[in-house]
Amino acid sequence: MGKKVLILGVAAVQMDAVSQLKKMGCETFTCAMAKDGPAADLSDHFNLINILDEEKLATFIVDNKIDVVYSTGSDLAMPVACRLSERLGLPHFVSSYAANVCNHKNLMRERLTLECEGNIPFQVLDSIDKIAIQYPAILKPSDAQGQRGIFLIRSQSEFESHFQDVVKYSREGKVIVEKYIEGPEVSVNGYMVNGVMRFLIVSDRDTWPEYTGLIHKHIVPSKAVCNTANSKIKRIVEDACNRIGILNGPVYFQMKVMNGHPYIIEMTPRLDGCHMWNLLARSTGVNLMKLVFEHLLYDDISELKCLNSDIKPMELVFFCQKPKTIMDQSAFLIPKDAEDSFFYYATGDNIRPVNGRFDKVGYFIHSL
Repeated sequence: MGKKVLILGVAAVQMDAVSQLKKMGCETFTCAMAKDGPAADLSDHFNLINILDEEKLATFIVDNKIDVVYSTGSDLAMPVACRLSERLGLPHFVSSYAANVCNHKNLMRERLTLECEGNIPFQVLDSIDKIAIQYPAILKPSDAQGQRGIFLIRSQSEFESHFQDVVKYSREGKVIVEKYIEGPEVSVNGYMVNGVMRFLIVSDRDTWPEYTGLIHKHIVPSKAVCNTANSKIKRIVEDACNRIGILNGPVYFQMKVMNGHPYIIEMTPRLDGCHMWNLLARSTGVNLMKLVFEHLLYDDISELKCLNSDIKPMELVFFCQKPKTIMDQSAFLIPKDAEDSFFYYATGDNIRPVNGRFDKVGYFIHSL
């Protein structure tokens, strides 16, 4: 076999990485605290190790002569993978510092500074206090992922009533209150090479109206932003990456556009957790998952040359249902023209709480 790659986590988004690596002839290793995801069975070797146990992981990497440790779709795993790579001299795109900054929304906002065109006013709290941000505002944990504990608040009393529901999702016991940006929400998938944005696609984020921030579908190309806003998005995203220290590799941004101006909601130095690489490979010709590992393993960025001159209109649609309910695949209709689809659960499985409100149970991709 070829290179040995350890993927942290075994969920469906990590399964995507394992699948690509196997196509490239790599020997694949996965680890997690439980064998409860599809990547575990697909990989050549599964290992029962908590992805936060860096000492055990370091020993495992050395003992098995692992060439690269990485993850996809997980903010929790990225700083760990970066710290281990720095410590053991393995290839990596960004520093553990940059990964940690993106993992903590307060540090991200501070690092971007008010000079960043896409930054927004914010306030960080570890207890109930007076809110200085003008209402309406967004209340969320300072360091959580997966759209957990997010509320739109319109008053001090709403902040106080939701505080405990939000802070429980924060590992550091803090919440962040941000100015609410009124306007269409978009996702931005990009790829940096030596500080320059070499690939960038804006897609519309259609969220569930009754669940603030929870994704229903991604649509490419974006219909919600004009060419002028697209140019601003590229400038803001590239500038933000350089401010944080993301000079190489994939980036994923969530942004909102108000009065023609884009604002950063979230940013992270990794592929997203929504299988967008799959949608974009079919729509643009560029397989970001393949690009990530060819770049990381072989310093090869030739996949960028596969960009089509025209973007094929497509969408990725999520099936969702409330957690702690029983999965029934027959309740969800996959269109006959779907180019790909996947269910995270088998019929009869119990839906695990991830965001705790309306969790993804599967998806399909089709042309528009």
